[in-house]
Amino acid sequence: MEKDSDFLQHKLPAKFILLGEDDIDDKELLEEIFCEADASVRLQFFNNGKKVITHLETCREPLPCLIILDFNMPELNGAEILKMLSANKRLAPIPKIIWSTSNAPVYKSICLEYGARDYLVKPSTISDLQNMVKYMLAYCQ
Repeated sequence: MEKDSDFLQHKLPAKFILLGEDDIDDKELLEEIFCEADASVRLQFFNNGKKVITHLETCREPLPCLIILDFNMPELNGAEILKMLSANKRLAPIPKIIWSTSNAPVYKSICLEYGARDYLVKPSTISDLQNMVKYMLAYCQ
C-alpha cells in the first residue's frame, strides 16, 4: 500500500522549463545536466526567438516555471523576447533568465530592465554549469 506522500509525489507534475537556445551543443549539454540535477524536469527547446514567442502566446497550461533565453538567437534576441513577454499579463510573472557568451554590461542592463531575473554568462567548465543549473532550478520551487 502506498503512503500518501508517495502517492502525491507520483501525481505532481514535472517541472517545465522553456529554453530558447540555437546552439545544438549547448542544448544537448543543458538537457543532460538539467536531467542529472532533477529527474522531474521537463525541458522544451526552441531554436529561435519567434518560435519562443509564438509558443508562449498560444500555449495552454501548464506554463513554464522558468524561461531561459540565450541572448543571441535568430529572429528575436533575448532582450526583444523579454520586452514582448513583459507586456503580456499572463507571461510576465514567469521568472526569466538570460544566459549568454557575452558579458557586455549594456546587454545585462537592458535584459534586467526588460524583466530578466538574472543575466548569466555561459560557464566554461562542467562543474560551473552544474552549479548554474542548480541555481536556475531554484526558480522552479
